[in-house]
Amino acid sequence: MTDKSRYIEATQQIIVSLGLPRAQQNERSALCLLALINLTPGKTWADAENPLMGITPIMDWIRQHYDKDYAPNTRETIRRQTMHQFCDAGLALYNPDKPDRPVNSPKAVYQIEPAALALLQTFNTPAWNNNLNDYLAERETLVARYTKERSQSRIPVAIAQGQQITLSPGEHSELIQAIIEDFSPRFAPGSLLVYVGDTGEKWGYFDHNLLAQLGVNVDSHGKMPDVVLHYSAKNWLLLVEAVTSHGPVDSKRHTELAMLFRDSTAGLVYVTAFPSRAVMARYLPEIAWETEVWTADSPSHLIHFNGERFLGPYKEPDQVDEDTP
Repeated sequence: MTDKSRYIEATQQIIVSLGLPRAQQNERSALCLLALINLTPGKTWADAENPLMGITPIMDWIRQHYDKDYAPNTRETIRRQTMHQFCDAGLALYNPDKPDRPVNSPKAVYQIEPAALALLQTFNTPAWNNNLNDYLAERETLVARYTKERSQSRIPVAIAQGQQITLSPGEHSELIQAIIEDFSPRFAPGSLLVYVGDTGEKWGYFDHNLLAQLGVNVDSHGKMPDVVLHYSAKNWLLLVEAVTSHGPVDSKRHTELAMLFRDSTAGLVYVTAFPSRAVMARYLPEIAWETEVWTADSPSHLIHFNGERFLGPYKEPDQVDEDTP
């Protein structure tokens, strides 16, 4: 057995001792843990460190030091089938340098949890067994504390009187918050929230029953807009896409949404929301006709991509009279 194989086997034994599920008791997870503590062949466990590492740097480190070349499409497997479980078990921390970093940020990083690092530094010493027992006795408390800290970074969104949900941190969620708390009261007062997506979870909030009452049944394969509101006063469904980096309601997306909501008994209104007019300007050529545009930096205005429907003069403020609609 090579030195590298011994490190991998020992790390797999550690993962078993820590009580992680069988699906994580494999070579992939062992190599990821070795990367998290920067334990290259030849080092002792006492030399374990705590660098901040993203998924791609972890894969590069494994290739460089343990000759395992994971394909680029393995990135999601490592994230979802190893690092996610490491974080849930309290073994690793997610974005400890910036807890409010968006969950889909390419700058996302992981770091070995301090108590876990101190434990691993005693592996292969007489103190290991006692330290392991002490760590396992305290781990549930540690996991609860870090879970609470992560939840404090989430963005609160008021969805109804006295009701609130939280979304994963990031600019996209901040825009969704503005859509629900600012756009909706201005342009669809009294609307009911039907659906809101979350970058960290497929369903942030979904009132299946309300949507079904409006004739729409969406399965898990349906690509929902970011926000769906039911403006009951006019019986409209507002289908809102929040755009921070890509994805306005262009002609293709308009057709997709029309198909997805084709059985709706409510009228469909297509809206693209941007954080600012500067961001909107980058997407002007893509925005579909017969849609609406709203920007969070000018919340009291809508831009209508609706041709002649709204053609007509506007009076200056000092010309407005009682007959002005």
